[in-house]
Amino acid sequence: MGLTFLRLATAALILGLSSGAPAGELVKSPAGRPKAVVEMFTSQGCGFCPPADALLGDLARSGEVVALAYHVDYWDYLGWRDTMASADNTARQQEYSRAFGSRSVYTPQAVVNGRQQMNGAKRGKVEGAIARMAGTKDGLSVDVSISYEGGTMVIETGAADRPVRNAQLMVVYFEPATQVRIERGKNQGRELTYWNAVSGFHSAGMWHGRETRVELPGNEVARKGTGGCAVLLQEMGDDDLPGAILGAAVVTRPPG
Repeated sequence: MGLTFLRLATAALILGLSSGAPAGELVKSPAGRPKAVVEMFTSQGCGFCPPADALLGDLARSGEVVALAYHVDYWDYLGWRDTMASADNTARQQEYSRAFGSRSVYTPQAVVNGRQQMNGAKRGKVEGAIARMAGTKDGLSVDVSISYEGGTMVIETGAADRPVRNAQLMVVYFEPATQVRIERGKNQGRELTYWNAVSGFHSAGMWHGRETRVELPGNEVARKGTGGCAVLLQEMGDDDLPGAILGAAVVTRPPG
């Protein structure tokens, strides 16, 4: 399919995580809270998505935002099968749609901090939402960190500043920056770079508002997310639909 993977020393990371080497010296999340979490629902088959994909790349490279791209599969019928899409990504967008009271899904859609959704191609709206929420009750209020100790990934959280009824620690795996030449469909002939494309996610357990430490096998991260992983501390609403994100951290594969 004309894919060129920008691997940035994948083999070195996998060796470090799986061999019991001091992986904490290789990978750990930056200190301090991110400005926001931006989840972008996108598709290689969507003609309106390239500006949103470029925005997400800028946010990912800034190091200030946890930026995640969920490629969905419902545009594949237009003639190009998205090489990064999954039914799980589509299901997460549908869950957000129900949580927001929407009747349909669309791309590109940006969700900021699990609280507000907007057209992901509207840079001003996305950046404005990030700025408005930062440092307020709608921003990230709980510290989250990720580090490696030997072959183990360690997630640590601070405590909530208010009661928390139903929240989960979500682990989200993603791919490295990847160039894709699109051969058919709405973006035919274009070669685009996709950042932090989500390759899988799962709950690492419930969170009850207290300081928490969770350990996961480090080789799971190396296997499932060759670009790295993020942890989202997310409240769950009615019917366990996704709600406000209270804290987050991200680790990416080190360069070189």
